[in-house]
Amino acid sequence: MSLSAKAKDALSQLEALGSERMREQNAKRGAGPNQFGVKRGDVRNIAKKLKVDHPLALELWETGNIDARFLAVLLMKPKEISADQLDQMVRDVDFQDLADWHNNYIVKNHPDKETLRLKWLKEDHPMAQRAGWSLTSRRISHEPEGLDLKAILDRLEKEMADADPNPQWTMNNCLAEIGINFPEHRKRALAIGEKLGIYRDYPVSKGCTSPFAPIWINEMVSRQA
Repeated sequence: MSLSAKAKDALSQLEALGSERMREQNAKRGAGPNQFGVKRGDVRNIAKKLKVDHPLALELWETGNIDARFLAVLLMKPKEISADQLDQMVRDVDFQDLADWHNNYIVKNHPDKETLRLKWLKEDHPMAQRAGWSLTSRRISHEPEGLDLKAILDRLEKEMADADPNPQWTMNNCLAEIGINFPEHRKRALAIGEKLGIYRDYPVSKGCTSPFAPIWINEMVSRQA
């Protein structure tokens, strides 16, 4: 593909900041070879210099380079992306860190996010599901009106154990958010977490909270006391 001078310059800046150590870390988390291995903080610094530039963002995204896509997310205007474009972007990503960056900065701020959430929750595509459950988790914690939390718990109990690892992570977020924010559903959320045992033995750094839902829920509830 033919790139503009601005896109070529942005790629050159990213490449200069790449490191083998970061490439290895990304690879361990599922990233493919099309990357420079740039620290997220360095990506943010480049974005601050470039400022929002939607056409440039789309060019960078189309390269498929992981670091270019991290940068693209920070330069995009969510309202200038069509629902179909956003749907394709979600499916294009195969690296969970980039998927979450994209979900947090672009997907959750898109005008059609609720329509897409409902669509993605019916999909078999793992990254579409991950985005759908990510949006659901945010609704549970910020805009729960209209959600059937019992039905969500029913589905989590039935589907989460056998889910692809990508949506499983954001499904677990939903389980935890229900248990943390809704005392009337807490006992069941804890029971589902114990029954499924997902992330029970997940390694965490000192001082960090385990993603195992019962531990996570109890820890966050204790902080509310």
